[in-house]
Amino acid sequence: MEQIRKYFERSFKLTDRDWQIFSSKLICRDFPKKHTLLKVGEVENKLSFIKTGIVRFYIPREENDLTFSFSFDNSFVSGYNSFLSRKPSTYCIETLAKTTLWQLTYDDLQEIYRETEIGNAIGRQASEELFLKKSQRELSLLNETAEQRYLNLFTEQPELIKDIPLKYIASYIGITPQALSRIRRRIS
Repeated sequence: MEQIRKYFERSFKLTDRDWQIFSSKLICRDFPKKHTLLKVGEVENKLSFIKTGIVRFYIPREENDLTFSFSFDNSFVSGYNSFLSRKPSTYCIETLAKTTLWQLTYDDLQEIYRETEIGNAIGRQASEELFLKKSQRELSLLNETAEQRYLNLFTEQPELIKDIPLKYIASYIGITPQALSRIRRRIS
């Protein structure tokens, strides 16, 4: 739990009272590899912080799922548009490795906003991180080649990328697994 406090205290100071209220709402849960955290049609009810692990966001398709995001250690993960709107998700979230999450429910977050001085800053930090990640992804798809997107992912989390199946990486960077094999041969 100190991992989360240190994460937030990089940006702002938490009083012991605010931390006690916030931390009392957090639940630590372990999930096995290939566990579905959110299904299409479900309303996201949790904002999670990845202590360890990897998750992927995808749109299920008959032939090949469309992977559009990954999240790694020390980052927030949520079907955030569903979490905020309280409407059903149009995508799935699953673990790609054994994953430990610190989770906070929607109702508990609202209570933290009301009861603490720092609650809104915590919510803003999570929102900004998720927004920046989404914006970077969109700009990457518009401005970079598939090879650049692959290299960026590899640079971002080199020790974890070995745990992501190549078909998900290929989908994420917008190419076929065969095209990814050619890129990997070319850069190795």
